[in-house]
Amino acid sequence: MKTATKNLEDDHVYVLKLTDVMVAVTHSENPDTDHIRSIIDIIKNFADGLHHAKEENLFFPALALKGFSAQQGPVAVMLREHIEGRNYVKGISDNLELFDKGDKSAKTGIYQNMRGYAELLVNHIGKENNILFRMADKVLSEREQQELLSDFEKIENDRTEGKKAEDYIKTILSLASYYKV
Repeated sequence: MKTATKNLEDDHVYVLKLTDVMVAVTHSENPDTDHIRSIIDIIKNFADGLHHAKEENLFFPALALKGFSAQQGPVAVMLREHIEGRNYVKGISDNLELFDKGDKSAKTGIYQNMRGYAELLVNHIGKENNILFRMADKVLSEREQQELLSDFEKIENDRTEGKKAEDYIKTILSLASYYKV
């Protein structure tokens, strides 16, 4: 039976694939700015806008009802890392804007922020998949898991106007194929 935690883990498969793409991009002598813009779009609308929305608006509050604190412990760590990830994405975007305006030295900032985001997310996802989600599986009833899963599906339909999660996944897989990761 599909659960809320399994839904989140399924998203992680594609977010991890995106981090592989990001690392591969940083090995390019000349950055493909269209690819970087696609990566930023995917992060903002799929990884953060959809996946983190499910966690922050539904999953973490459900865990709070089970005694998990947003100020300390695993949920607090995840929330701090979401903010850290957003800061990396801002760094990518800001440096890309400079690069587009002719500041070729901004490539360093783009690549540093891409590698930082990728490293953060690999570690973050490891903690969620192996620790937080396993803890959640122990405290959330089957009914609570199913209710969360249903609410996740509503967010997936509401938050991806114009583009669906599958569209972002196709783009991730296309980029992964291009960069051979």
